[in-house]
Amino acid sequence: MAELTHFDMQPLQLTDDFRAVTIAPSASKPSRSLQAELDALNDLHHKLISSEEGVLPTRVPGPPASIPPKRAQAVTKLRDQANDLYRKGKHVEAQKMYTAGIEMARARPSWQPCAISREELGGLYANRAQAYMAVGQWAEGSVDAQTSAELRKMGNAKAWWRRGKCLMEMGRLEEAGEWVRRALEIEGGEADLRELLEDIEKRLARGKA
Repeated sequence: MAELTHFDMQPLQLTDDFRAVTIAPSASKPSRSLQAELDALNDLHHKLISSEEGVLPTRVPGPPASIPPKRAQAVTKLRDQANDLYRKGKHVEAQKMYTAGIEMARARPSWQPCAISREELGGLYANRAQAYMAVGQWAEGSVDAQTSAELRKMGNAKAWWRRGKCLMEMGRLEEAGEWVRRALEIEGGEADLRELLEDIEKRLARGKA
């Protein structure tokens, strides 16, 4: 193959729809060989685009404009049923119903606002923690209360209190004190949290005496 010793710079440009390469209008008419090269290039480009469009949609549809209410209604129904069972003293049955509500809330499609799930789950985990506490399942209650507090840090004093109480009942007094102090920083001077902290500190003092 002969060595190339010369080339001409050509003012190429893309069409407005980015589907073809052409010579700029200000340039002279392209030679037959150049036009043939451009035609071959554009033909290949069109075939590739047609192939892709035949397999994949050119535009991915966005999420629905509104969120169907059925899931929220189902979560609310399960929560209300669990609350009713708890009030009747059926704590184990209430735990199961709260669990069903949690699973329903966690199964929300990923395109829906995460704030909805966080709000639902925050309440459900806090309530299930209370159901665990009612039968002395302090470890399970602690985990659920902590999960609730992580989902909804502010305006969730009950979850903060419940984990502090669980930790105290498990004898993890130092950890309980640190948890409740953190809760007071976030929730302000909640009376129940202050009383719980006083109780924890009294137990710590008795242990050191």
